[in-house]
Amino acid sequence: MFTNAQRQVERTGRGGTPRDQYLQDLVTQFQDSTDEGYKERIVANLSNFAYDPYNYAFMRQLNILELFLDCITEPNERLVEFGVGGICNSCVDPANASVITQCGGIPLVVQCLSSPVKNTVNYALGALYYLCNPSTKNEILKPDVLRIIRDYSAAGAVNSSFSNLANAFLDKHVNS
Repeated sequence: MFTNAQRQVERTGRGGTPRDQYLQDLVTQFQDSTDEGYKERIVANLSNFAYDPYNYAFMRQLNILELFLDCITEPNERLVEFGVGGICNSCVDPANASVITQCGGIPLVVQCLSSPVKNTVNYALGALYYLCNPSTKNEILKPDVLRIIRDYSAAGAVNSSFSNLANAFLDKHVNS
């Protein structure tokens, strides 16, 4: 369920932590932690907050989008999965998409297309669907990227999720 200011006040109550502070606390815990499992849980939690438009401005203000991009560069596949999941959840917003592209996010998301983790590939396909626009098409619609997406499009019998996302991408950005 999407949040608005009134709903947030109702959920937080008088003694609750404001959303921006709660998100800042999660970022600080992530930065201070050396426990990989704990970091995975924090990024998964942040990724869940990334779907709600109420949180978009906080995510930009607190550099959470950049944290997601940093996670994509980690050797830990779970951090990669949750990082690209956060990118996918948040990039529907043009301001978030702009931050992601300005921070070099497109090559990082494209790299996720070859992940052995199914969720990572799904998130990458979804993110590219939203990140692709007139100013990013040249970077995304490269022959090697299109080949991978077309391969996923043809994989309907093996993985319908990959196929459906790839077909939606191709229909919107290539076949239109």
